[in-house]
Amino acid sequence: MAEDIISVSGEHYVLATAALAAEQNRIVKHEDTFAVFDTHGDVRSRIYSTQGLFHNGTRYLSEYRLSFEGKRPLLLSSDITRDNHLITIDLTNPDLIMGANRQIRRGSIHIFRSKFLWKGRCYEKYRIRNYDLDPLSFTIAITMASDFADIFEVRGMTRAGRGEHGEILVKETLMDIPYLGLDKILRRTRIEFSRKPDAIKPGRVEFSIGLGRYEEVEFEVMVSCREEGEAAQGQADSYVHAYRESARLFRRARGRESMIRTSNEEFNNLVERAVSDLRMLLSEADGGILYPDAGIPWFSTPFGRDGLITAWETLWFNPDISRGVLEYLASNQAQEVVVEQDAAPGKILHEVRKGEMTNTGELPFSRYYGSADATPFFIMLAGDYLLRTGDTEFIEMLWPRIREALVWIDEYGDIDRDGFVEYERMSAHGLQNQVWKDSFDSVFHSDGSLAEAPIAACEVQAYVFAARKQAASIGKRLGLEKIAGDLLEQAEDLRKRFELTFWDDRLPGYVLALDREKRPCRVRASNMGHCLFAGISSPDRARIITKALMGDTFFSGWGVRTLARGQPRYNPMAYHNGSIWPHDNAIIAEGMARYGWKAEAGRILEAMYHMSRFTELSRLPELFCGFERRPDQGPTLYPVACSPQAWAAASIFSLLRSCLGLTIRGASRELHFSRPYLPEFLDAVHIRNLMVGDGTIDFSAIRHHNDVSIQVTERKGELSVSINK
Repeated sequence: MAEDIISVSGEHYVLATAALAAEQNRIVKHEDTFAVFDTHGDVRSRIYSTQGLFHNGTRYLSEYRLSFEGKRPLLLSSDITRDNHLITIDLTNPDLIMGANRQIRRGSIHIFRSKFLWKGRCYEKYRIRNYDLDPLSFTIAITMASDFADIFEVRGMTRAGRGEHGEILVKETLMDIPYLGLDKILRRTRIEFSRKPDAIKPGRVEFSIGLGRYEEVEFEVMVSCREEGEAAQGQADSYVHAYRESARLFRRARGRESMIRTSNEEFNNLVERAVSDLRMLLSEADGGILYPDAGIPWFSTPFGRDGLITAWETLWFNPDISRGVLEYLASNQAQEVVVEQDAAPGKILHEVRKGEMTNTGELPFSRYYGSADATPFFIMLAGDYLLRTGDTEFIEMLWPRIREALVWIDEYGDIDRDGFVEYERMSAHGLQNQVWKDSFDSVFHSDGSLAEAPIAACEVQAYVFAARKQAASIGKRLGLEKIAGDLLEQAEDLRKRFELTFWDDRLPGYVLALDREKRPCRVRASNMGHCLFAGISSPDRARIITKALMGDTFFSGWGVRTLARGQPRYNPMAYHNGSIWPHDNAIIAEGMARYGWKAEAGRILEAMYHMSRFTELSRLPELFCGFERRPDQGPTLYPVACSPQAWAAASIFSLLRSCLGLTIRGASRELHFSRPYLPEFLDAVHIRNLMVGDGTIDFSAIRHHNDVSIQVTERKGELSVSINK
């Protein structure tokens, strides 16, 4: 994921003005709207800068605080439903002495808050009940503000100028806060109350409430994010109706997911939360295509690389995500050279952004193509999707886009015509490093000096190798034998040159990259594991890399670090230079499993499982620190990691599939297991409703002392199952 905008000393950086890891936030999302609340259900961005209600890359609500007689209520409990749909909060009053003859003992009043998002609106219900023996009167107040900050301002970027805040409109039951941006778009935050406030003024409402013994009162608050020129949101629904409609769509979002249950309830919680996170992050794009937004709060938007990897991780149990990702990226493939967007014909999208700063051109990311690896990964996913589903009709429709991606690899990706794909930004505001480790300091030499572009990263060459092989498979399926043969020859030629150029016996392993002078970056980095994933490595070298990655300089006990301990620039708290990323580990584990190293892949699965036991909601974050695992202690969290993050959530499904050695061939309706393996914490894995072609299958993987057996419990359609032990 890109640390892609904020400028510190001329380099791209995310300012850590507050530690997300230290906050227990409650996060909800629907389409292009998401909210980050604290455990009370409030927004306090002056304390925690990341909180707020966001829509289309803009913060529409920067303060929203409930008070009881001028004091903050006491928190009893705070939760979010397992489907990530509804936040529920239980509060009570503190001890209050309001005069000689008037006091309210703590715990007399119960305040229940529930809130969710739907169609650009935040719906909230308050239910307040008196449990005191006597009637009580008190004042509830809500203070609110809208700073209309662009998401990049929230991340820490300082702007030369901003738009104009208009006069706040106040009526009996609503408040309307306007802002005219530098992009000439009028944005409004409208706050409506089902109960008439007893006092209302800009930024504050008060309700005077009197309740008899056990008496209860309810009211609702609706906050609407309105953007001039945006498609109409439609008539606002009541809380009850909006909740029913949104809950119905949450249930429908399953698509063709299979069901996963295991013998380990804590692992089940991890799987269930991951499924819910992925559903929440799916948004409709380009006329209804479902695409997984990358993560909250920084990356709640489509990213090419993230979407592709998320789709690959989930392909086996829900191929609908892959189809949506392929369709969306194909429709947004670059068609011409655009310097400010780092775009060239055939190149696959890096990211799309909305918001004032991209609209004005302050940033180039409204549609940005600064990624060297998304294009070959697009072809790789297309081939995997065809194998998994047998959907030849869709892939045939996609074939012209695949051909254009191959042309980009040859004509634009290989900048100096040496047979390797390099990257170098064209845009002055673009990313310096255009691979998944896209921090400014993530590609360097053994003395710590930064590599100069054009840069040929090792994993990009591996992806190009795999892309050509997948394109060849697609070509054969489409009857294009000559094209398929040429692609296989190109792939084999690349493999030979890659092994000669990138392998270094002194590491030992593949060098991180080649710089502009073709000098190798002799650095021990996790990128070499991606070479196993793509299948470019020889078996002997795969063994050497696996041993290295599972050694204690790489493997912390919580997973494989992005950079080996002892390397220059190693820092376990760095974004890409020593931290641990779940998706990186999933790709590495798949590579190890590909070459038969199942126990090692299982260790990575087990590490991710244990990591999730220490996180709130059993959720795998974007990344965490690479410190050594300490006995009886949890992992060290990264301060500004996104959570939920799509490719982190999806990693658990890929890790499970890698251990089982599961391959699905949709066209021939085959299910194949290669040396299935389960780590000790999993005695059994049960898969239900797994779609294979036009049929479905239920099966269980049972761990025994020396192996894993596969037991088919139900089969619909003519499906075959084979096991290679």
